[in-house]
Amino acid sequence: MGERMFIEGNVAIGWGAATAGCQAFFGYPITPQNEITEWFAREFPKMGRIFVQTQSELGSINMLYGAAATGIRAMTSTSSPGWSLMQETMSDMANAELPCVIVDVQRGGPGAGPIRHAQGDYFQCTRGGGHGDYRNIVLVPASTQECCDLVQLAFYLADKYRNPVLVMSDAIIGRLRETVEVEKIEFGSLPDKEWAVKGKANHRDGKRRLVEHGGDLFARYPSYRALLQSLEQKIKQMQESELRYEAYKTEEAELILIAHGYTARVAKEAVNMARAEGIKAGLIRLITAWPFPCQIIREKAYQGCGFLVVEDCLGQVVEDVRSAVEGRTEVHLVSILDRHIPTDGGMILPDKVFDKIKEIQ
Repeated sequence: MGERMFIEGNVAIGWGAATAGCQAFFGYPITPQNEITEWFAREFPKMGRIFVQTQSELGSINMLYGAAATGIRAMTSTSSPGWSLMQETMSDMANAELPCVIVDVQRGGPGAGPIRHAQGDYFQCTRGGGHGDYRNIVLVPASTQECCDLVQLAFYLADKYRNPVLVMSDAIIGRLRETVEVEKIEFGSLPDKEWAVKGKANHRDGKRRLVEHGGDLFARYPSYRALLQSLEQKIKQMQESELRYEAYKTEEAELILIAHGYTARVAKEAVNMARAEGIKAGLIRLITAWPFPCQIIREKAYQGCGFLVVEDCLGQVVEDVRSAVEGRTEVHLVSILDRHIPTDGGMILPDKVFDKIKEIQ
């Protein structure tokens, strides 16, 4: 048994990282993830680990590049505008095959937008965000417990694939206070980091290591094509092995809701309301936003199921669902325009989703 704590999601992220063996955090304050930075500032020095408040989000991501190159477990966190600033270095780290974890606690946009909750970073997180051919696994917590557990998983997957891994939270999950069991999760063995830049005296062969991310220097591969072939193979392996989702009451469902983060909790309650009225609704909750559960959605579409996407933005996940169903069924949307009040403090609530379910039926 681990230690039981009554904490919010942003704090659970810190405990998950510490439990996973994270040794360094680099961060810059930005709402609504400041509790993460505050936790690392308070707790990591006491643990003898590294905390640096950087001069900007650009500083954070580039310091993370340097720390990851040495082979230690390191991370940063930010919110939507800061996440945008990190994209060039994200592309560089994918090229350099550097394992690290980045947490994005989403807020409203476009631009700086409001500082409250939203879910508008899906495209940017799942499509890479930076330029070039790369993908990152994107884990999406829907509870405070998952904030702790999925950060641990993120570090394992980052080391497994030598690739950045994202944890895409939202401001409601980040501030949600629940009981959490903080316990180390064992995921399996990992290869030694023989590639890490840690001084030739610290490698068995006594040779130096080089980490680079492009240009005409291909120390790891004989050609640009060989690099791309390796990245393609990695992407396919992640797609085949790391898809995660929760299927809730989907076996006999005629209408399936698709959601992630806080809207998944809302959607689950709406499914329960619908079932109480005899409506055969179910839910597919994204645990990985990428890889995306195309196959199960396609299979349900072939069986004649309809779909309702619930997301706190104008509609991004809905495009992937429409692609997956291949035109065989209708895909409906409950969006940010369906919040209970029109201000940035509005939320999508279960009764609004239930109303949409009844309208579809």
